[in-house]
Amino acid sequence: LSAACVPRVLIGGVPVIYPFIVNDPGEAAAAKRRLGAVTIGHLTPPLVATELDGRLKDIERAVDEFSAAQGLDPRRRQVLAREIVDAAGRVGLSTDLNLSADTEPAEAIARIDAFLCDVKEMAIRDGLHVFGQIIETDDPLVAACGPAEMSALVAALDGRFVPPGPSGAPSRGRRDVLPTGRNLATIDARGIPTQTAVNHAKLAAEAIVARYLQDHGDYPRAIVMDLWGSATLRTGGEELATALHLIGVRPIWDSGSFRVTGFETLTPAELGRPRVDVTLRISGLFRDMFPMQLGLYDTAVRKVAGLDELHDENPLARTRAAGEPLERIFGAAPGAYGAGVTEALDSGDWEVRADLGRSYLEATSTAYRGEIASTSGAFATRLAAADAFVHIHDHKEADILSSADYGAHQGGAAAAALAVQRADLAGYHIDTANPAAPKARSLGEEIARVVHGRAASPRWIAGQMRHGFRGAAELAATVDNSFAFAATAGAVTSAQFDRLYEAYLGDPAVAAFLAMANPAAEAAMRRRFEEAMRRGLWQPRSNSAAMLGVAP
Repeated sequence: LSAACVPRVLIGGVPVIYPFIVNDPGEAAAAKRRLGAVTIGHLTPPLVATELDGRLKDIERAVDEFSAAQGLDPRRRQVLAREIVDAAGRVGLSTDLNLSADTEPAEAIARIDAFLCDVKEMAIRDGLHVFGQIIETDDPLVAACGPAEMSALVAALDGRFVPPGPSGAPSRGRRDVLPTGRNLATIDARGIPTQTAVNHAKLAAEAIVARYLQDHGDYPRAIVMDLWGSATLRTGGEELATALHLIGVRPIWDSGSFRVTGFETLTPAELGRPRVDVTLRISGLFRDMFPMQLGLYDTAVRKVAGLDELHDENPLARTRAAGEPLERIFGAAPGAYGAGVTEALDSGDWEVRADLGRSYLEATSTAYRGEIASTSGAFATRLAAADAFVHIHDHKEADILSSADYGAHQGGAAAAALAVQRADLAGYHIDTANPAAPKARSLGEEIARVVHGRAASPRWIAGQMRHGFRGAAELAATVDNSFAFAATAGAVTSAQFDRLYEAYLGDPAVAAFLAMANPAAEAAMRRRFEEAMRRGLWQPRSNSAAMLGVAP
């Protein structure tokens, strides 16, 4: 901040004491830079196994009975198969899992069973973290978090020093962040990506390639990938390293400091596949924090484009030979943030999906080469030429419907693809919460998993209801974020909107809680459901529409 910036003028030298969730190092770093904040780390909400609702439990029991009847009673199995497929259709799984009348019953049941297993493996947040709360646990580091947090807050308020401590996602094995209650610090940006991140990134890159190959029968030649600041700090740069591995580059580190000093190119034989041309859509926070990494990636792209390789193995060489620009890093203009979509969704200032896509493109019109920025319309060209848009999600403590940023960035990219006549652009959500076993899901698959496993889960809803006003706001935010994906990507089905409505406003106990604990959240939720109907994003069952007072 300069001496003329509003925060500095208003607060002068007064410390800003800012309790901050320990798994968001990028935003904590921004708070330090913009406010001079002392960010006192606190725990993430506790994670528990999800709970299937009654109808999914019934389907699960029927699938188990179907499996148990194998080899015993063929007629019973046929009856069970029809019942399972019909029940799956009634809760919207037929659409979620691309089941059609032509799908063989055995194949349909295999997909249903795999989906239910995937949902049951989810870890969901059990309510919210209460600052300073003593948690009953056998883990001494977790048990120590509550007193440590409160002691740090008292020390800060008393003007005493708060010792620094690391930040990261506990669910990803970062036990070094415990106990919480320290002034959050991050890693040396000059060491990103780390050697561990590069090892994990190989697995993520190959998961992307394998999933695309499975879906399309050929290797991807060009993709666009999200790159966010907080995720980069949490993982040591796994996302950037994934992009580097896809184009066929490996960082080189100084042996003493472990700082990145350059890179080496891998041969197609070493890769075992063609190179993939990767365009990065960076967040404003990433741009601010990692100019060195932007320079590294830009240099690597230009090096790979200059290699004397067959164009079928090196799409960047084909681009260079055609005389096309080699800009591969795009984002918001210097000083600007966001994807340009949230504002339009909140104001309602859009008519068709492509309008939201054009907002995304306008907010992604700056090309970067390190700290050098230039206005460029090339991103639209890169998106139009891409085979897929990829977002990598690195931990279990949040999901695709827990923040507006996912809909703005992932959904915004889908809307932008429509605006550049690429409605068939594949969208993938790569789950690297277990970095040793990344999972590549389509955007639709990930949303279905979260709707059934978290958003409509009785256990998650009950956890939020323990927190009154704030818990009600979390339910309303889930509806908002679902609406964003419906508006931008058409990725939320009518059946999924039905599930959310039934779980929230359609459940008498939950509806009464919303009306009492947070009437504003209840009203906002109702408006979103009504807007989804009005815009044709949700064709509800007649009883849902009647309860909202809107004609179906």
